[in-house]
Amino acid sequence: MIQSEMSETPAHLAIIMDGNGRWAQQRGLTRTQGHKAGAERAREVVEFAAHAGIQVVSLFAFSSENWARPDDEIRDLFFLLDQSLHRHLDLLTEQQVELQFIGDQATLPNELQMRMAETSRLTRQKKPRLRLVIAIGYGGRWDLLQAVRHIAADVRAGILSPEAIDERLLSGYLATSELPDPDLLIRTGGESRISNFFLWDTAYTELFFSDFLWPDFDEFALQDALAWYSRRQRRFGQTGEQLVSDTSS
Repeated sequence: MIQSEMSETPAHLAIIMDGNGRWAQQRGLTRTQGHKAGAERAREVVEFAAHAGIQVVSLFAFSSENWARPDDEIRDLFFLLDQSLHRHLDLLTEQQVELQFIGDQATLPNELQMRMAETSRLTRQKKPRLRLVIAIGYGGRWDLLQAVRHIAADVRAGILSPEAIDERLLSGYLATSELPDPDLLIRTGGESRISNFFLWDTAYTELFFSDFLWPDFDEFALQDALAWYSRRQRRFGQTGEQLVSDTSS
């Protein structure tokens, strides 16, 4: 759907939360303490997003490449997530936030998988105020690969014909199939790349790169990013003149 000349509040905000470790290092703290500060910042950003009218927030919490990190850091990250889900369950339900997870969950500790499934079930509702999507064990290439494998299996089984495969069908096999494409993707930490996050879904996403380390990315930094987004002209392949004509007609 072609949108108006100037964007307003994004319906789907995706965030790559980068810089927890560097934030901790600058303060002489452990990386785990940095991740704890980052988790608290995530909670605050989600609360602000709900008040701002954003419908979906997707957080890149643990990528498929993050398995290369030290074992003790991975263990601490999973423990922190488990504790956060337990501690914030009441807040999520009170704020009408529905929690969803995407990624290769089979590789996660069993206890964490159970906590994730239980939290998702308890926060499920017909009309959530906000959908919070946690990408854990997720990678854009992994998502495309598992989609292609499932499509190939359905073609082999005679459920699909190769001629039926188009963009819409492929999208339906992705882990993100129930999500709208992100309108705005924010990456903190001073890096200017998307690091294998939502590769298919960000074809026309506005990309905002911030020098703030994630624990420092507060409400005011988010407001600046949203203000920047509101000034963007989303053309989706058309010219600016066409959009003006469509809007005025």
